[in-house]
Amino acid sequence: MGVVVASAALLTPLLSPSGAHAVGSLSPIAAVWTEPQAGYGFLDAAIHGARRSIDVSVYELSDPTLERDLVAKARDGVDVRVLLNSDYRGRDENTAAANELRAGSVHVAWAPAGTIFHAKYVVIDNRTAYIGTGNLVAYDYSSTRDFWVDDSNRSDVAAIVGTFGNDFASREDRPLASGGLVWSPGSTGALVGLIDSARSSLLVENEEMDSPAIERALLGDARRRVDVKVVMTYSSEWSSALDTLALAGVHVSLLNSSQVYIHAKVICVDCGASAGTVFIGSENFSISSLSYNRELGVVTTSLTTIHAVQAAVDGDYTTGRVSSRTGA
Repeated sequence: MGVVVASAALLTPLLSPSGAHAVGSLSPIAAVWTEPQAGYGFLDAAIHGARRSIDVSVYELSDPTLERDLVAKARDGVDVRVLLNSDYRGRDENTAAANELRAGSVHVAWAPAGTIFHAKYVVIDNRTAYIGTGNLVAYDYSSTRDFWVDDSNRSDVAAIVGTFGNDFASREDRPLASGGLVWSPGSTGALVGLIDSARSSLLVENEEMDSPAIERALLGDARRRVDVKVVMTYSSEWSSALDTLALAGVHVSLLNSSQVYIHAKVICVDCGASAGTVFIGSENFSISSLSYNRELGVVTTSLTTIHAVQAAVDGDYTTGRVSSRTGA
């Protein structure tokens, strides 16, 4: 899949029906990549094109090609910094990559202890931020549903670079706000507000369903007769929550382990041919992800993003097993 470019302007805030939650300003998105179809060549190409700096923050890194790319750029004089999660088995998962990168002149830091750093983003030359839902693990690329977007808005990129610098230096500063960026800790209100803003339809894909606030918002939409579709890969961990949603009128579709694994974290509000609002990010629907982890997502009305997310989620919904009860 090639890069699809669409023009977009900064847009006004969107309010929920009750006014209780505000969805912040939105971000223009230049391009979107839908995985596994697109592959990660776009990210390799972006790294190859870097001239001055590369910043990478990722939960898990195990991609020999990308690691070689980063080392090559560092040896060419590009300032390459990589921030790796250390919490919750992070050291075990990322030590091999950390050693490889350090041996190749890449500046590597372990994320501050005590916080899971689950965000996935790459910033090139302080000009373009690639924000994703997927980890940089080559083994998973061919089997997981994920999305990546290109955010080249100057204010957004500056906020991401500033936050990265603080995290890289282990300074416990709040993330910097800009446009439609959605940071965790503290993203519950933004995502609940986005769900509450739906008037006619809502498409959701997520790896987890373990946030009472998100579940209440989905139930509220269904009760207001919004057409709510939730797509996930089946896990008994979420069956109770999904049964409650299904019995309230949420259309739940579950894929099995032999199908594409739903690792994406997306919300598509009132999405159609000419309008809609989309969230894409690293935030799972769990208390930990929304309230405690370092996460990053973005909200946009880019038609390119709307169409890509709508097509993928609708396709996954059709592929999965739709039931009034998830255990039925």
